[in-house]
Amino acid sequence: MKNVETFEVFPSVDIVDGVAMTSNSAIRLTRGESTTLRKPLGTPAEVALEWQNAGANWIHVVDLDAASGRGCNSHLIAEVIAAVDINVQVCGGIRNETILSQVLATGCQRVNLGTAALENPIWCAKAIEKYGDKIAIALDVRNTSEGYQLATHGWNVNKGNLWEVLERLDKEGCQRYVVTDVERGGMMSSPNFELLRQVCEKTSAPVVAGGGVSSIDDLSTLAAMSDLGVKGAILGQALHIGKVSLEDALAATQLSQTTQSSRNTLLGR
Repeated sequence: MKNVETFEVFPSVDIVDGVAMTSNSAIRLTRGESTTLRKPLGTPAEVALEWQNAGANWIHVVDLDAASGRGCNSHLIAEVIAAVDINVQVCGGIRNETILSQVLATGCQRVNLGTAALENPIWCAKAIEKYGDKIAIALDVRNTSEGYQLATHGWNVNKGNLWEVLERLDKEGCQRYVVTDVERGGMMSSPNFELLRQVCEKTSAPVVAGGGVSSIDDLSTLAAMSDLGVKGAILGQALHIGKVSLEDALAATQLSQTTQSSRNTLLGR
């Protein structure tokens, strides 16, 4: 049995051109698809406050402008952090010490590094050593004929075998991973539960499901995997379009985790 850390739901605030947008639209923009897909939700601070008021303990902020090289929204991230009283984690375009320091200066509790873990591994290792649990590594995974490969640059480039990179990062002391099947992220086709299970078998660090959640059942399944090491799920598109309410998501994951804990007690685990 892995650590008893509480399973968390991370509602996302995806920023494009200074506006919080639906996840699917934002992801497609990074892939170079039509900008007519934009569906604004409000300012990042307004959306973050909505998730806080619904009961969230964490907010997941994605700077899609930074991720795609169109700019940096650290000032808006700082506004989000000033507006809420809960934890904030940030990802998107954090590829060197200057940018990392700028993002951490906003007051966020955690940052997710993705492309840098593959393209700048020496710096990434130093960041893990220096900042500890403030760093999580985003593993964006594509299943190919050569096995699980890690994708970078808006999920457009395959670069590195998942298991080799995971082994290296574990040795470097990475304390948390965010794992996304890139064919499912933002597409509401359910997470890749088997991928998550395999990652949890390879590492003792907590794992967060990074995308694909389409229903309350998906979240309940993920929360029931808490003993394996799945300790959270990012909730984006399904939340943004109203398919899943955050209140229901939080209630379902808490119930699922409580039920699993009771089963473990009965089994003497």
